[in-house]
Amino acid sequence: MIIHKELDLNHWFTFSLFEQLANIGCDIERSIRWKKKGKPNESKMAFDRALELLDATIADPKNKGPRLKELLRVREVLKDYFIYNNEYNWTDEAWQKYFYDFNYAIALQRGR
Repeated sequence: MIIHKELDLNHWFTFSLFEQLANIGCDIERSIRWKKKGKPNESKMAFDRALELLDATIADPKNKGPRLKELLRVREVLKDYFIYNNEYNWTDEAWQKYFYDFNYAIALQRGR
């Protein structure tokens, strides 16, 4: 199912890995907030958007080698946390910190 109908992979591929992950993190943050508000449908929709962006990031030719291994692991653990039994024992706070670091790195790059 395509969620980001306007997603242009060529444009997405122009983003740095940090920018891609920061954008994914925004949807993960939304998913967590909706979950806390007792809105499971909205939480799932935000998670599905994040997963679609993560799949686009995985498809990006620049993200091969060790980057690809990390991205595939993030995908595995995200799905475990949001869909399955959380066997990796992640928390909302751990996901927020993981993705916050990419936003912080971008802010530093942009001099903010």
